[in-house]
Order: sequence, then C-alpha cells, then structure tokens
Amino acid sequence: MLDVGCGDGELLTRLRRDKRVEGRGIELQQDHVLGCVCRKLPIVQYDIERGLRSYADKSFDYVILSQTVQTVKDPEEVLRELLRVGRQVIVSFPNFAHWRCRVQLLFSGKVPRTTQLPFRWHNSPNIHCLSLRDFDDFCRKLGATIERRIPLVKTSLSPVRFKPNWFAEQAVYVTSKD
Repeated sequence: MLDVGCGDGELLTRLRRDKRVEGRGIELQQDHVLGCVCRKLPIVQYDIERGLRSYADKSFDYVILSQTVQTVKDPEEVLRELLRVGRQVIVSFPNFAHWRCRVQLLFSGKVPRTTQLPFRWHNSPNIHCLSLRDFDDFCRKLGATIERRIPLVKTSLSPVRFKPNWFAEQAVYVTSKD
C-alpha cells in the first residue's frame, strides 16, 4: 500500500498496526516527513505532481490519496499516475457541495467555513472545490471504474444514503482502471 500525501503518517501507522498492512508513504512537507521518520515509517519526500515514474505499473495493491486531491495543481495527471501504479486507488475529499456550504455561500456571500473546511479563502490549502458529482464525472473522464463510493458525515458510522451530494460532509471512493 502506498499512502500519497501521507502527512505525519497517522493513517499509515494505524493501517500497519491494526491491519498488518505493508505500506509506505510519500510526503512533500519537511515537518510531516520528520513526523513519519519519528514513527519509523518508510517514507519518501517527493512532490507527486512530478509523477511517479520510479514506480512500475500496478506495483501496489492500494494507493491512498486522503484529503489531498483538492490541494494538487493537476488532479487529472496525479490520478492518472495513481491509477497506473495502483490496482485500486482510494481517494477521500471534503464535499464542497454539502448543504452547510451552500447555505453559507447563499446567505453570507463568502466562501464557506465548516469543521471539514475550516480555512478562510486566503489561507486554504484547497485549490479545487469539488463535490461527489464532480468526482463521479471526473472518474468517467479518466476511464476509471468507481468500485465503491462512501459518502460520510462525522456524526454517523453509516454512509449517507439520501441525497449524498447534499448531505455528505466528505466522501471516500475506491477506484480502479484496467
């Protein structure tokens, strides 16, 4: 398993400990890389926007891109590369079409702030605003198969079933490409 944009390695640590996953991480930010090193995780400091040419096709069973797709400059190229190196790619992101975001934008006329999106427009790492429907369309454009789509809210362990593009605060997708 490859955790791309792994941050300080918290997810990777849990997966290795709880699921006995053989995993490694890629991270760009120096302080996060040091956090991974302190956790004794196999980590490479690298900018994924430059591609993953050092990895062979389908060299990982799973590639994880957690809460990162909205922060990269060229998500199309990044996802193509992840689908190339992973048999399955797990992507999670905040849903910018959540009803609270819509209401805040409607009534305040300002970029919404929620627990999932706590930043102001000027200090946000998010450079792309996407919804579940946007990501569905994006996967179709890339020719990626959506194996599983899990719309979530923080207060429930169950996926959102009713109008997920309105009511999910975030989403997890499992995708693949032959």
